[in-house]
Amino acid sequence: MDRRIRTYPAVLGMDSITLEEMESVKLMNRIDSKYVTTDDKLDLLLERAAREGYRACIIAGEKITPYFSMYYDTPDLEMFRIHRAGHSVRQKIRVRTYTLTGTTYLEIKRKNNKGRTKKKRILIPVADLGKVSEASDFISRESRYTLDRVSEACTTSFYRITLVNKEKTERITLDTNLSFTNPRTGCEASLPGTVIIELKQDGRHSSTMKGILLDLRIHPFKVSKYCIGTALTTPGLYRGRFKEKIRRIEKMRKANAQ
Repeated sequence: MDRRIRTYPAVLGMDSITLEEMESVKLMNRIDSKYVTTDDKLDLLLERAAREGYRACIIAGEKITPYFSMYYDTPDLEMFRIHRAGHSVRQKIRVRTYTLTGTTYLEIKRKNNKGRTKKKRILIPVADLGKVSEASDFISRESRYTLDRVSEACTTSFYRITLVNKEKTERITLDTNLSFTNPRTGCEASLPGTVIIELKQDGRHSSTMKGILLDLRIHPFKVSKYCIGTALTTPGLYRGRFKEKIRRIEKMRKANAQ
């Protein structure tokens, strides 16, 4: 792990859970709740989670692991525009690489009008859609798009902590050190000190983590890393609802820096 990345002592002291053990917590059909906070609150959250018996996922010997995602969209950013307009039914296409292991998946995320997220994915040998023969059929089958309609739109890089509760009924991801690159515009952006939290559960069980978040005054905040990254790295793009979200994130960051 890059030693410049914060280590968060509380998570390093947690019991571990392996990727194999997490198979029962895939939650490919789930309800997602998102939150945004800052590094100082993350320290407190992890201390509380450790006391409640949460375990931290370990990959290649590390509990704080780097991720890289390449999002695809149409030339006119149709997927971004659908999300910006507030439509509940939407999709995303991305290639995600687990940097420590090099494992790469092509993923289709679909959200329905009942707030449930379904994710389908296939393992691919490289992160270039154009060189993966099975990608075309997968995209056509699992999304409303075809391979020739989409191209690389925005990358996201971040470090992730993944927690699982004792009952294995929920998974919490905590993403830090977020940065974005837009291959179409050549622009880059980052959100230092910002943490994006995603609580993933099947909706049939109570959540201890929701209580921890409430106690720490970390409130629900609907956010898309792809959309925020695209808004930050596309000069002249109409940001719409994301303009206020970016303003709120900046306000949190400034308050944390004081």
